[in-house]
Amino acid sequence: MQRWYTPVMAKDRKLRNPITPDRMEKAAFDYLGRYMATSQMLRQVLERRVRRAAMSGPVDEVLAETTISELVAKCAEMGLVDDRKFAEAKAASLARRGDGSRSIMAKLIQKGVDRDTARAALIRIADETSGNLELASAVRLAERRRLGPYRHRDRGPTRDRDLAAMARAGHSLTTARMVIDAASPADLEALVDAHKREV
Repeated sequence: MQRWYTPVMAKDRKLRNPITPDRMEKAAFDYLGRYMATSQMLRQVLERRVRRAAMSGPVDEVLAETTISELVAKCAEMGLVDDRKFAEAKAASLARRGDGSRSIMAKLIQKGVDRDTARAALIRIADETSGNLELASAVRLAERRRLGPYRHRDRGPTRDRDLAAMARAGHSLTTARMVIDAASPADLEALVDAHKREV
């Protein structure tokens, strides 16, 4: 079994566990057994493992990079890594939480999803919800954070703060104003329903 470095003798004279292609494959499968990931996320996990190993001794960087690339490709072929499925699942989860399209797009790109795949995921989710994804997610954010019409006290003094919360979640000023300035939760629900009927 080929090692990527010569293990360093620890103080108790026992060899530290060497990092090997077999151990890297086990680490990849263990990680993907617990988490849904993009190709880039898996690559970063494996690269971190190599960096930790390098703290104990020299690492064959060429072999490490080759092994990581082969493992990422193998996991993609097996369907364990699928950037499109990850993008759709993550985008749907973020939209349910109340994130706006801009925020969702940024978070997907941060996870290693390319722009076209991220954009396609947003379009697919909007189609599946048969409505205005931006408006629906903004309403969910307002309800979850008790903003705008979901407040149980005078809303005037908190309007700017509520609009700022919407902006931080990636919603446009137009959508934020529509939600925050709504007269009541019932009006917002009727607005979302009206958008669904228009589709």
